[in-house]
Amino acid sequence: MLEEKQFEVAVHTSLETVAAEANRLFAAGQLRALVSVGGDGTAAELVNRTVSGVPLTVFPAGNENLLARHFGLGAAPEECYRTLVDGQIVRVDTGRANNRIFLLMIGCGFDAEVVHSLHTIRKGHINTASYINPLLASIRHYDYPELRVYWTEEGAQAIPGHDATEVAAAEVRWLFAFNLPGYGAGLQIAPEADGHDGLLDVCTFRQGGLMHGLLYAAAVLTGTHRQLTDFTRRRVRRLRVTSQGKVPYQLDGDPGGFLPVDIEILPQRLTLVVPKS
Repeated sequence: MLEEKQFEVAVHTSLETVAAEANRLFAAGQLRALVSVGGDGTAAELVNRTVSGVPLTVFPAGNENLLARHFGLGAAPEECYRTLVDGQIVRVDTGRANNRIFLLMIGCGFDAEVVHSLHTIRKGHINTASYINPLLASIRHYDYPELRVYWTEEGAQAIPGHDATEVAAAEVRWLFAFNLPGYGAGLQIAPEADGHDGLLDVCTFRQGGLMHGLLYAAAVLTGTHRQLTDFTRRRVRRLRVTSQGKVPYQLDGDPGGFLPVDIEILPQRLTLVVPKS
């Protein structure tokens, strides 16, 4: 179908090859879109491997497909065709954690422990059921180390005699920073997150332990977590998270690494081809 519209189509299965070809065609002004066939992790990997400005669209074939869902990118070939032919270009913010771009969110603590646990046993494609055993394993052994969070408030004053501004700090056990509002299993932790505002929505819960985790999960499911005294939400451009323990973080549902992590917003780093509607 695309050939009938005078498009040239090339299919690659190597991330290295497709990224190099996309960069080359984009520099030559010959690229309509790089089509990511997969989930959120595949899309993020391609963004990390391509230069700023390379237009991306997503044919969702992953587990959650949060990016595609947010921008109305459907899983039918006809929908992808219409997006490529008639879609519009939008510029969207991304996050960056220790020089690794993420598109949706970063999680530090328990949820990242589950993601890392799954990664050690993962073979091929996963689904929601794949998380059951890693979740149970994390419940048994994760000890909820304290996370120390540093951020600069908007409008903070410069510190006399230093090339820095005032920095605030907090001690928490759970931390999420959202560029877009999506999270796995449909959880709406930061539904106000906006990928066009140049800010990250940082959400934290203060207490550790299984019982508090169940309380927090129930509050998120019912949309009442913002009423908890243990919960805070801040909107910042950058932050740093540290811990004395070995605490993992996850990026868009994939393993990211271990604390400390420096996180910042990259305004309009992502170029997407999306449906006109």
